[in-house]
Amino acid sequence: MTVNPSALNTYLKKFTKLRQGVTKYGKAPHKPVLLLAFIELFEKGELTENRVLISPELVALFKESFALLVRTAHKSDFFLPFYHLSGEGFWTVQTKLGSPLQVYIGNFSKLNEVVAFGCFSEELYTLLLHTETRNILKTALLDRYFPDTKTDFLNTKQGGYIQNLKSFLLNESPAGYTLAVNETDEEEQFIRGGLFKKLVPQVYNNTCSISGMRLVSNHGFSMIDACHIVPFSLSKDDKINNGLALCPNLHRAFDRGLISVDEKLQALVSDKIAEDLTNSYALQHFKGKRVSLPFGAKHYPSAENLAWHREHVFKG
Repeated sequence: MTVNPSALNTYLKKFTKLRQGVTKYGKAPHKPVLLLAFIELFEKGELTENRVLISPELVALFKESFALLVRTAHKSDFFLPFYHLSGEGFWTVQTKLGSPLQVYIGNFSKLNEVVAFGCFSEELYTLLLHTETRNILKTALLDRYFPDTKTDFLNTKQGGYIQNLKSFLLNESPAGYTLAVNETDEEEQFIRGGLFKKLVPQVYNNTCSISGMRLVSNHGFSMIDACHIVPFSLSKDDKINNGLALCPNLHRAFDRGLISVDEKLQALVSDKIAEDLTNSYALQHFKGKRVSLPFGAKHYPSAENLAWHREHVFKG
């Protein structure tokens, strides 16, 4: 691919003249922060097609960059720039129905419910694919919008937000680090939920802790789910020890109280179900089977949470 110099000049002008909402704290910094998060995805090799999904990794990159660059009291709302950037002429947001977005998005939940992905103009996408032109655009954003914080940003930007959050969820908080968990921040909950779904199967080696099933495709797809022991809606707990790795059928059975785990970490099966015991997939075959545990006691399922499940969910 060849880069058109005039296209670079065009987007340098666009990037340095973004329309920013005026608030009591000054001009909103959200659009340039989001563009920097996009650029980081390209740098990491995570954007290989012109199709940007709303992923936990992207939201985390945005929030981390926002915290490092912004010194005003603006709130790091991701949904605002993802939606409003479409007014700049180089960004289009597609709905899950396949049509361009034409409705107002007022919060993150609505954005995640309606939007499938965003995409760049083809000219801009080509510029962002090239390291040299991508760096020129990145430098222009930092110089224009964040001259006072750009040096610290470049020196400290090491994926700290998502790494610290992983450590928190894995009960591995590093010394001297304290993560302030905001249980009402839906964007943070989205990031934590996405990490929970990835980390629980990982610590169980992508293996169902009850059936022993393990299936990973060449594309990295796993058939193992991350199952909350105490539902997140009640506990707001996405730490790994509130999780079990289960295959989809056992995940559903656990959520519905058809199976549970006793004090000795053996599988319990409800007596209130009727099933064909000649079928090799019958739940009764797992009764009394010891649950496989992840590596590291700090990742073991919480005894307190398992007791809650037996008392409040299991239909013994």
